[in-house]
Amino acid sequence: MRYLFIVLSVLFFPMTAANAEVSVGISFPGVSIGINMPRYPTLVRVPGYPVYYDPRVDTNYFFYDGLYWVLQGDDWYASSWYNGPWERVDRYDVPLYVLRVPVRYYRQPPSYFRGWRADAAPHWGEHWGRDWEQRRSGWDHWNRRAAPPPAPLPTYQRNYYGDRYPHAVEQQHSIRSEKYRYQPRDAVTEQYFQQRQKQSRDHQDRQYQQDQRRVEEQRQQQDQQRHQDQRQRQQQDQQRQEERQRQDQLRQQDHQQRLEQDQQRRQERQHQDEQRQQNQQRVQEQRQHQDQQRQQDQQRVQEQRQPQDPQRVQPASQDREQKRKDAPKDHGRDRNRDEERDQNR
Repeated sequence: MRYLFIVLSVLFFPMTAANAEVSVGISFPGVSIGINMPRYPTLVRVPGYPVYYDPRVDTNYFFYDGLYWVLQGDDWYASSWYNGPWERVDRYDVPLYVLRVPVRYYRQPPSYFRGWRADAAPHWGEHWGRDWEQRRSGWDHWNRRAAPPPAPLPTYQRNYYGDRYPHAVEQQHSIRSEKYRYQPRDAVTEQYFQQRQKQSRDHQDRQYQQDQRRVEEQRQQQDQQRHQDQRQRQQQDQQRQEERQRQDQLRQQDHQQRLEQDQQRRQERQHQDEQRQQNQQRVQEQRQHQDQQRQQDQQRVQEQRQPQDPQRVQPASQDREQKRKDAPKDHGRDRNRDEERDQNR
């Protein structure tokens, strides 16, 4: 019913135009109320109160004791940074000086503010009931002269806007602890920052553990990678060694093959030389045999001629002698024949 009332109040009391662009929405469940502050707010002190408000936005936006406070409908929200994230604060725990801010400084007053004086604080006891008023009795009675000074504004946050704005709570706390030294006085804000510190420490512890696990995982991965690289190098060395052995074997085989080829060529040359020598010897033997055969034939012919020569010599001499004897006769015959031929003419 409370959420329904807040939604109805937003619908029936729309925001008026303002100089700063601020969008306000409500997101349930959770602690984000959807306020979008594009820039650091223009904070002005509420006169006589240790509280600041932003007169340029259409939302109930305050700053007190190091925290930003926003009233949406019937609920209060707080944040250490001007654009959240926001945390809902129980109505029994809202700081007194925030509750005491006069109605006129609420830039978007809820519907139940109607009829209340603008220069006085809202009637929280009347609105939230007797139980709240009993537990927060005397909240609207205070000595204005004894009011504490306002907390210094965290103007360092002006440098963080748009994409530079830190949305992570741990990052916000880290930046704040470095740039903002103010220590809260109110128990609620002190408890808020203590919780933030605890969350930051828990986050740092978790981050440290995660970093340790990540480092350990990286070490394991590096060890695994080293082992893999070592195995790969060993495999490569083994492959290179096997390749060298294979190449050595191939070289040995080639060398052995060349040796065998050389030996075979030498044997072939030797065989050819032997064959050539045999051929030459055979030719020489044939020639010798032919010479011997020729000599034998000549000798045989001579032997055959030798018994016939005496017979051939004697008739030849006798023929010559007979020719000498018959020569004058033949000459006389020839002369007589010539004389007869001349007479016949």
